[in-house]
Amino acid sequence: MATNPPNEQYAVVARNLTKKFGSFIAVDNLSIEVKQGEIFGFLGANGAGKTTAIRMFCGLLEPSSGEASVAGCNLLHEVKALKRKIGYMSQKFSLYDDLSIEQNIDLYGGIYLLTDEQIATRKAELLASVGLTGMADRVTRDLPLGYKQRLALGCSILHRPQVVFLDEPTSGVDPVARRKFWNLIYQIADSGMTVFVTTHYMDEAEYCNRVSLMVAGKLRALDTPTALKRMTGTSSMQDAFLKLVGEAPVEVPL
Repeated sequence: MATNPPNEQYAVVARNLTKKFGSFIAVDNLSIEVKQGEIFGFLGANGAGKTTAIRMFCGLLEPSSGEASVAGCNLLHEVKALKRKIGYMSQKFSLYDDLSIEQNIDLYGGIYLLTDEQIATRKAELLASVGLTGMADRVTRDLPLGYKQRLALGCSILHRPQVVFLDEPTSGVDPVARRKFWNLIYQIADSGMTVFVTTHYMDEAEYCNRVSLMVAGKLRALDTPTALKRMTGTSSMQDAFLKLVGEAPVEVPL
């Protein structure tokens, strides 16, 4: 289980946040508060609205209604400032396979407007944290998937954002590699960064400070893993998830 978040400052706040695509409501009046330094799990089946919500939190989609702030930035009025304060790791591997590890890190450092000195320092730290010290010249495509994902995580926080959004970051990764990835998440949260993560692996939900469950765009439950298991009378997050979600249909746009 993750340690308790270090303070009560909210890093992500949403009030009745809604996103519609025509008549389809992808996110329906979402209201949440995520504490600074918290590892917050955002769970739900495919089509539940998780990725749409994250895209709004990252300033990539404009809400249809409601309001939200991330790292103190209003989603409607401070998108440019927001993007300097957050990191984002998408479901799909986002680094360049034909570049070396070092070239990918340098590229992201440039995108984040880091100085050469900052890039050099943080590059060494990143390589050490993901177990790639001495391998900076290796072509990224030759890395095992677990290493690729850890490298992508490192690049997403190279500029030391206040909040990092991870959208199913361990999809397709073996259990040992997933465990190592989560060790990195613990280190990130211990530094004070907020980690907002979606996952389909219910054992990973156990590692979060709190988890929320989305069903058909709506928030079904939000609490600690222990409290959710107690509330549902179950012994695992897998069983708690199934009991809370039940047989609710997943709507998809036509």
